[in-house]
Amino acid sequence: MSSLDSKLQFKIAETREEFDQINKLNYKTFVEEIQQHPQNPKKYLVDKFHAENTYVICLENGIVIAMVSVRGNRPFSLDEKVQDLDSFFHANFKPCEIRLLSIETNRRSGRILQGLLTKLALVCIKKGFDIALISGIVAQEKLYRRLGFLPFGDPVKSGQVYYQPMFKKLEDLTHEWAEKFLKDAITQENQE
Repeated sequence: MSSLDSKLQFKIAETREEFDQINKLNYKTFVEEIQQHPQNPKKYLVDKFHAENTYVICLENGIVIAMVSVRGNRPFSLDEKVQDLDSFFHANFKPCEIRLLSIETNRRSGRILQGLLTKLALVCIKKGFDIALISGIVAQEKLYRRLGFLPFGDPVKSGQVYYQPMFKKLEDLTHEWAEKFLKDAITQENQE
């Protein structure tokens, strides 16, 4: 099948099949590739906040090829890693934590990342979040900085990997900007 035949869809995960594929992609990325979690024979990793996560996924012909999650409930995973997390931010912020960014290794492209993060921005706007927190892999800090995230605190270790706590204010995001960005990402990827 040529890439012209493939169709990308960016959406919020909602079906049992989509969640099953998310847990398999989660395992591939965070157990096999990054080695943050121990291996298991099922090759399946359910996130500890799974029931509270909103997953934004990219489907290609019905298959989950990329994902990212967002959650606004405390405690965040960063609360466990950064002492007195709230001391870094103004008390009036409505924060969210973005986690589990994963793209199938053979599908990693800027347009898929763009589409995924743009759909995520729409979710954040709708939920009223005004600051996003992440644990960015130290080796990828340059990418996160290009996306507008700024480091705070010291790097922390989880499994075999060091993460840099980072944040991005979401006050500049608008629904109209995100919709245009998402449309451009899908159009460009489907034309290749």
